[in-house]
Amino acid sequence: MPLKIYKRNKIWHYRGTVSGRRLRGSTEATDKEIAERIASDIQDKAWRSHLDGPGAALTFAQAAIAYRQDERDERFLVPIEDYWKDTLVPKITGEAIRQMARKLYPKASNATLNRQGIVPAQAIINYAAALEWCAPIKVRRFKVKAKRKTPVTRDWVNAFAAQAVDDNLFHLAALCLFMFGTGARRGEACSLKWGAVELFQKTAIINQTKVDSERVAHLSPPVIAALANIPSNRNPDDLVFQYASGESVGQVWNNVIERAGLAKLSPHCCRHGFATTMLQAGIDPKTVADRGGWKDVATVMKYYAHAMDDPTVTDVLFGTK
Repeated sequence: MPLKIYKRNKIWHYRGTVSGRRLRGSTEATDKEIAERIASDIQDKAWRSHLDGPGAALTFAQAAIAYRQDERDERFLVPIEDYWKDTLVPKITGEAIRQMARKLYPKASNATLNRQGIVPAQAIINYAAALEWCAPIKVRRFKVKAKRKTPVTRDWVNAFAAQAVDDNLFHLAALCLFMFGTGARRGEACSLKWGAVELFQKTAIINQTKVDSERVAHLSPPVIAALANIPSNRNPDDLVFQYASGESVGQVWNNVIERAGLAKLSPHCCRHGFATTMLQAGIDPKTVADRGGWKDVATVMKYYAHAMDDPTVTDVLFGTK
């Protein structure tokens, strides 16, 4: 039975059976002619889905809504959603996504095109694919020349923290020590709430938004001391480091560096410092990856295994320290 419309109060609704499926709902229209067109479109989509598979009538907007409802990372989604709107997912190709990234960010670097264009769009479609709504998609990334950041050292961290304390920025001193001591990313640290911190158990639960998981980080004594020195009521829902986001740290961070006379290193260099210091202390890469929240050892070795500057390290080959 094809879809028929009927009026309830001022709104037209539809109901009927298409390809063996019972369909009913609201057209949200008060005009009968518009309601008939909407019902006809719904019927056509139902037939396409039946004949061509469930993904045939899936729109990007529908996939994006499902992605958001699962509380996935929502950064950079709005311009992508506005770009594709009700485009059918099967019509979206990998090259079309690359072109979208260029149009949305014409002056951006390749790294930004990947991060803000390709990755979110691909994530939405592949999320729908995981629900068996459509086929997964592969998108060729723009080439990016890997930049090796200088890792912080223990001395750099201690000097930074001391200057921050002198400036009465106890929360910033603690933030630096926490990132260096746990390998937390800047955004992960800034989103940390007191309810996830157990000073007596020496642990903190870090929500790793980048890899969509949680990990329990051990807190070393200097980190615990710095956290304890933060003026706060420590309500479970309060942010530990008092920054609304990772982006809000930048200016005050650079001001402390300037006053301390330190090399200008970014907050993310603390994560590099965590990995590099651990590796150079002889901790095996698998443990470093596990403790720092990396998915695999290869990532640690490719981006964080910085070479030691001392050329005499080769003396160890003959048993000399």
